[in-house]
Amino acid sequence: MKKHDIDQFETIQGQLQAFHTEMGALVKKNPNDPLNAFKLQLVNAVLRKANAFLGKARLPFVEFEAFEDSTLPSTSDVLVIVAQYLSAFEKFRSENIHLDFDSWHWKGPDNIRTAPPKKLRP
Repeated sequence: MKKHDIDQFETIQGQLQAFHTEMGALVKKNPNDPLNAFKLQLVNAVLRKANAFLGKARLPFVEFEAFEDSTLPSTSDVLVIVAQYLSAFEKFRSENIHLDFDSWHWKGPDNIRTAPPKKLRP
């Protein structure tokens, strides 16, 4: 992977992780409360970027692109979807990194260091 692609990946993954953390806190308070329209726009913008990055073959749900603007989803609905996207991003990352001696690197010409995969396969 090229540096630009890695930067884009890390930006989107970071945004998804931030939404996951925030939605997790909201779900603990009131899981069935609807997300407000402003937050929904932000979540949908990140989901659309994630869809474009992953491509159809890697989407967690092929039939899902973003939440409907006309009906506000609950915070727990958003949390479930964001968790699935985070899982898809980690799978993508795991498939595109390798162990080089004692450190993990992205595959590609730039040899950029990264963290180990979250789940090591036996």
